[in-house]
Amino acid sequence: MQTTTLHTHCIPRLVALAAAALLAGCALGPDYAGPPDAAPHAAQNGHFVRGDASSTAAMPSNRWWEGLNDPILNSLVQRALEANPNLGAARARLQQSRAALNLEQANALPSVGASALAAHARLPPLNLGGLSSSSGSSTSANLYSLGFDATWEVDLFGAHKRSIQAAGASAEAAQATLADVQVSLAAEVANAYINLRDRQQRLALGDESIRAQEQMLGLTSQRVERGTASSLDLIRMQNQLDGTRADLVPLQADKEAYLNQLATLAGQEPGALDAELALAAPVPLPPAEVAVGDPTSLLRRRPDIRAAERTLAADTAKIGQAEAAKYPSLKLLGIIGLGGTHPSDLTRLDDFAAIGAPMLSWNFLDFGRARSRVTQAERVRDEAEMKYRQTVLDALRDAEDSLSRFRYGRVTVATVARTKVSADRALELARQRYAAGTGTLIDVLDTTRQQITAQQNLLQAEAALTRSFVGIQKALGLGWSDEG
Repeated sequence: MQTTTLHTHCIPRLVALAAAALLAGCALGPDYAGPPDAAPHAAQNGHFVRGDASSTAAMPSNRWWEGLNDPILNSLVQRALEANPNLGAARARLQQSRAALNLEQANALPSVGASALAAHARLPPLNLGGLSSSSGSSTSANLYSLGFDATWEVDLFGAHKRSIQAAGASAEAAQATLADVQVSLAAEVANAYINLRDRQQRLALGDESIRAQEQMLGLTSQRVERGTASSLDLIRMQNQLDGTRADLVPLQADKEAYLNQLATLAGQEPGALDAELALAAPVPLPPAEVAVGDPTSLLRRRPDIRAAERTLAADTAKIGQAEAAKYPSLKLLGIIGLGGTHPSDLTRLDDFAAIGAPMLSWNFLDFGRARSRVTQAERVRDEAEMKYRQTVLDALRDAEDSLSRFRYGRVTVATVARTKVSADRALELARQRYAAGTGTLIDVLDTTRQQITAQQNLLQAEAALTRSFVGIQKALGLGWSDEG
C-alpha cells in the first residue's frame, strides 16, 4: 500500500464521495438479487416429467429410510449420522466458516491495544566534537511508560460490509454442504445394507441349491451302480454342482465387503457389525406409493443447490471488496501514554501524552492491478452462476432419472416374478416326470438351472427396485437435518 499526501483540490471530492457512501449506508459492487431462474419450465409444469401413478405429489418425509420398515436399517443410518468421520469433517468445516465470519465482523470494529515498558540504559561518556563530558564517566537512566493505542479503519466504500456478506454466505454454503453429506451418507448406508441383504439371500438360495444337487448326485450315483443311469448323467450332475459352488464364491466376497462398508460408514472398524448382521434377512421393499413433491420444492430443498446458490452470493459480494480496493482507505489512530524516569511518573494522570490522527492512504498508481482484481472477481462470480445453473439441471435430471428407473424397476420385478412362478411349475413337473420314469435327468437338471436363475433374477430385481427408491430420495435431497 502506498501512502500519499493528497492535493488540496482532490480532498473535497474524496470527502464528499466518502460522506455520501456513509450516509447512504451502501457499498460498492453489485447487490445480490438472488439466483437466476435456471429451470423455468420445471417450475411452471408443477410436476415431474417421468413420474407415474406410483409417485404422488405429497411432501416426502426427510427420514425416508423409515418407510422401508426395517429397524436394523434405521439403526445403522442413525449411527452413521452420529459417528461418520466424513460427516465430522463437514461439521468441522462449518465451524471454520463460522469462525471466519466472526473474524470478518471483528475486523470491522476498532482495534485497541496496551503496552508497558520498563527499561534501564547505561550510556558511555559523550564525545561531542572531540570534547568529552566533564565527568568522563558513563551515565545511567531509567525509563517507564504505559500506553494505550487504538486504530479503526472507516468503512468508506463498503469493503468490510462486503467481506462480512461474503463470509456469511460462505458459512451458509458450508451449512448446506454439511446437509449434502448427510443426504449422501444416508443413501450410501441404505444401498450397502440392501446389497448385503441381497447377497445373503442369494447365498442362502445357493446353499439350498447345493443341498438339493448333492441329494440328486447321491441318487444318481446309486442308479449308476444299479445300471439304471449312465456315467454321463453323473458327470453332468457333478459339473452342475461344482458350477453352483463356484458361483457362491464372489457372493461371499461381496457380502464381507458390504459388512466392512457398513461398519466404516458407522465410524467403526471393519468386522464390528459382523455378529449383528450375521443373520440373513430379506431385502426391504419400497412402499406402494412414493411421495416426491414437485420440482419447485426439490430446488428449494436440495442441499447442493443451496450450497451453489450461497457460493454465488459470496462471490457477488467479493466484487464489492475488489471495487472498494480501488479507492482511498481512512484509518483513525489514537495513542494515550504515561511515562517518565520513575515508576511514580505512571500515576501522574495530569501529565500524559495523547495523539489522535486520521491517516488517508490511496494506492492510486497501480497500473491496473485493482481493475484486474475486479475483473477477476466478476469472472469468478460468472463461473459460480454457471455452476449454479448446472447444479439445478443436474438435480432435475437426477430426479427424473430416478423416477424413470423406479417405474421400470416395478415392471421388471413383476415380469421376473411371473418368470419365477413359471420356473417353479416347470421344475415340479420335471421332477414328477423323472420320478415316474417318463422324463430324463437332463430335463431335471435344465429346469433346476432355470428355476435357480429365475430366483436369483427376482432377488436382483427386488434389490435394484429398492436401490432405485433410495436413488429417488437422494435425488430429492432428503435425509438431512439442521445442525448448529
